[in-house]
Amino acid sequence: MAQEFVKGKIQPGKVVVFIKPTCPYCRRAQEILSQLPIKQGLLEFVDITATNHTNEIQDYLQQLTGARTVPRVFIGKDCIGGCSDLVSMQQSGELLTRLKQNGALQ
Repeated sequence: MAQEFVKGKIQPGKVVVFIKPTCPYCRRAQEILSQLPIKQGLLEFVDITATNHTNEIQDYLQQLTGARTVPRVFIGKDCIGGCSDLVSMQQSGELLTRLKQNGALQ
């Protein structure tokens, strides 16, 4: 179930962030990404607590990315990491470059 759920969300051209709404790092990642000119429909925040399979989803994210913590940020099918990775990429300019390469920017 968890594998199908995660794989169904991660798609080429999309930016997908797996979150828990109470997590401050998740809120920070949402703030950063929401301020960027990402095309409508290509940015999705997935609340994993809205399912009955939160632990299984986090276990699968660990298999897939090496970490079960949230947020887990995907640009296309590539996981770029969590909030600190997102902040680093934003500060270096790499985030906008990756989003352009992925076709996600307006």
